[in-house]
Amino acid sequence: MEAYDTGSEARQGRDGQEGPAGSGGASEQPGGAAEQSGEAAERSGGADGTTGTAEAAAPRTGVAALSPRYQVGAVVALAVVAIAVCAHIGLVFLHVAPSNTLTKQHGEAVDEWVFPEFEQNWKLFAPNPLQQNISVQVRADVSTADGEIRTTGWYDLSAEDGRAIDGNPLPSHTQQNELRRAWDFFVSSHDSDNRPVGMRGTLSETYLRHIAVQRLDRNGAAGEGGTVERVQYRSRTTNVEPPSWTGEKVSDRPAYRELPWWTVPGGTDAKDGGAADGAARTGGAA
Repeated sequence: MEAYDTGSEARQGRDGQEGPAGSGGASEQPGGAAEQSGEAAERSGGADGTTGTAEAAAPRTGVAALSPRYQVGAVVALAVVAIAVCAHIGLVFLHVAPSNTLTKQHGEAVDEWVFPEFEQNWKLFAPNPLQQNISVQVRADVSTADGEIRTTGWYDLSAEDGRAIDGNPLPSHTQQNELRRAWDFFVSSHDSDNRPVGMRGTLSETYLRHIAVQRLDRNGAAGEGGTVERVQYRSRTTNVEPPSWTGEKVSDRPAYRELPWWTVPGGTDAKDGGAADGAARTGGAA
């Protein structure tokens, strides 16, 4: 009986269904192994919740590998270094820059930082930029058609060039530089009493005289049948008003420098002025 019962149980599955001997256990074993392997794969997916992959997460490097507390410390240290570098560059810049409002108020602090370790013996910028407006003007003695001599008013040549340049995207070289360089050429080749120094001084006078004849002819200063006999230049210099926050006070009164009268040679007119201008530029006016 026991053997018969045992055989009967062997032929029936756990749910009472009949089947070949040993077939139920054999069919269940592969399924259980597959379920176990699936669970193992899920456990090996990693801490990020991914499943079905055997690749490990890439390790963090640099600041990201630090704990949050050390990350904050690294950021603070970098910020302190950046501020120190910017402050140093700013103080050295003020040390080599021309005199200004900041250096006047904080000059001692700048010197204490720069000297002696960071002393600079060179200049980053040229001398202070020009802080004056210089206007070049000219007038003439004109002989009229009826034989009289009259003196014209002052023609502001600098203002004429300014109006020609203003709003012009492509102003000519003549409008921008001819008069300005001619006047600089004259000033650099004459003393304070308007006496020429060397041959270049005489050349600068010739250059300015021909410019005056051309500009006066362009403005019709001589009138119908008139002739320009003499010309006279003067410069009008005014200070540029500084910003109100600087506290600086400058005079608003213009200063004038009048040159002597120059006789215009009889053969000199607006037509041959260009050749004289070219000779003057060759002499160093440009």
